[in-house]
Amino acid sequence: MRELGFTLPPVFPPAGNYLGCVVDGDLVHVGGHGPVNGDRIVTGKVGADLTLEQGREAARMAALSMLATLSAEFGGLDRVSRVVKLFGMVNCAPGFNRTPAVIDGASDLLVEIFGDAGRHARSAVGMAELPFDIAVEVEMTVRIA
Repeated sequence: MRELGFTLPPVFPPAGNYLGCVVDGDLVHVGGHGPVNGDRIVTGKVGADLTLEQGREAARMAALSMLATLSAEFGGLDRVSRVVKLFGMVNCAPGFNRTPAVIDGASDLLVEIFGDAGRHARSAVGMAELPFDIAVEVEMTVRIA
């Protein structure tokens, strides 16, 4: 990751009564993460407050936040053998329907880091609101070795 210029943000603690990730056999379900990096949180509606490109960057931030949670759980990312599924939610302005292009920010980052093992099944949906007005929320399932 360092060779690619990526730095993991501090782990963002769960905002409620749940875990950041749950290990079930060789699958890890990573709960929803928002675009958070330390004190920086991207808020607003894509298509009104934020451009498509700003939404994509928010999705990249959410993916890095999920990777930080995985790294904290396993002491690094070496055990990740495959990204299986991504579910992305976009805080959308009325009429904004380019949610797949927004969540591509997270998908592209995972492929950059893990190569073909980062390619995954995915859903990308628009929401009227997200918690704390965050721009995106992304969750994923990975297989570990």
